Amino acid sequence: MIIFRYLVGEVFRAQLAVFVILTSIIISQRFVKILADASEGDLPGQLVMSIVALKLPQLAVIILPLSAFLGILVAYGRVYADSEMTVLHSTGVSEWYVTRITLLLSLVMALLAGSVTLFLSPWATEREYQLLEKADSNVGLFSLVPGRFQHTANERAVIFVQDISRAGSNLSRVFVAQTEVHGERSQHAIVYAETGAVTEDGTTGAQMLELQRGRRYAGDGRSPAYEITEFGRYQIQLREQQVEQRRRKLSSLSTPLLLQEQSAEAAAEWHWRIAIPLSIPILTLIAVPLSRVNPRQGKFGRLLPALLLYLGYYALLIIGRSALEDGKIPPELGMWWLHATALVFGLFLIIRNRSGSQRLRARLAGRA
Repeated sequence: MIIFRYLVGEVFRAQLAVFVILTSIIISQRFVKILADASEGDLPGQLVMSIVALKLPQLAVIILPLSAFLGILVAYGRVYADSEMTVLHSTGVSEWYVTRITLLLSLVMALLAGSVTLFLSPWATEREYQLLEKADSNVGLFSLVPGRFQHTANERAVIFVQDISRAGSNLSRVFVAQTEVHGERSQHAIVYAETGAVTEDGTTGAQMLELQRGRRYAGDGRSPAYEITEFGRYQIQLREQQVEQRRRKLSSLSTPLLLQEQSAEAAAEWHWRIAIPLSIPILTLIAVPLSRVNPRQGKFGRLLPALLLYLGYYALLIIGRSALEDGKIPPELGMWWLHATALVFGLFLIIRNRSGSQRLRARLAGRA
C-alpha cells in the first residue's frame, strides 16, 4: 500500500503540474487574442472573462491526454534516474505491477476526460455561441465605451458617451453626430443630451438610442444658417434588424443530440469525443515502458522519442477524423483501428521488458 500511494502520488503530481503549465500557456495566448478583440470593440469587455472560462473545457480535451502521458514520463523518469525503481524491483515490485497501478490512475483520468468531452465541452461551446450572439444582438449597448467616439452598427452616426452606469443601461452626457440624406440633399446634425438609454423593438429587433433632455443642431453645411431644436425625447436607430443566429458546429451539439444525427460529420465528431478518454489508458501502456531510463541518461533521456510517438498518434487521430468526415472510412470502422494499433504497440513494449520475455530472448540468442 505504501508503494502504491508513493507511485500514484508521484505520477498524479507530475500530471497535475504538466496540466497546469500547459493550460496556463495556452489560455494566456487565447486571453491575449480575446482581449485584443475586446479592445477593438469586436467583443464586449464584460464578456472577456466568461469567454476565457468557457475555453477551458475545450482546451482540457486537448491537454488531458498529453498531461497524462508526459506526467508518467517525468515521474517515472525521475524514479529510474535516482535508482529508486531499481530498489523497488529488487524488493519484488515488477514493472507489470507498476503498469497496473498507473492504469488505475489513468482510468480515473479517462472518466474525467470522458465527462469533459461528452458533456462539459459541448455545453461550454454552445454557451460561448449564445454569449457571442447576445453580444451581436446588443452591439449598440455593449460596444459603447465611455470617453471614445464610435460609429453605430449601421454606420449612420458617431456617438460619444461621457459616462455609462455600472449596469450598462443608462448613459449620461451623450454626443451624437449624424448625416441624414433626403434625395439629393444632405443634412448634418449634432445632438447633445443629458441622459440616454438603449432600447430594442421586440418585433423587428431594431435597436434604438433614446435620448432625453437635449438639443439638436442641424444644417446643410453649405450655409451659415442652422436650426436649433430642444427636445425632451429623441431616438436614433443603432441597428436595423435582429442579428442572425450564428452557424453552429457539431462540437456544440450535446451528445444525445449528436447520436441522433446520421451524417458522416456527426460520426466523426462522436468518434473524436470518445477517442480522447480511450487514448489515456493506451498512452499509459506506451509511457510506462518508455519511462525506463538508465541513470546515466537522466530522467529526460527518452522524452523526445516519446513525444514523437505521441505526436504521431495524435496526428493519425486527426487524419482519421478528417477521413471520417469525408466519408473515406465507414462509420462502423471509425477510429477503432488506430486505437487497436496503438494498444498492440503498448502491449508489445510491456511484454518486451518483462523478465520472462527477456529470458526467452536470451535463450534464443544463446542458441543462435
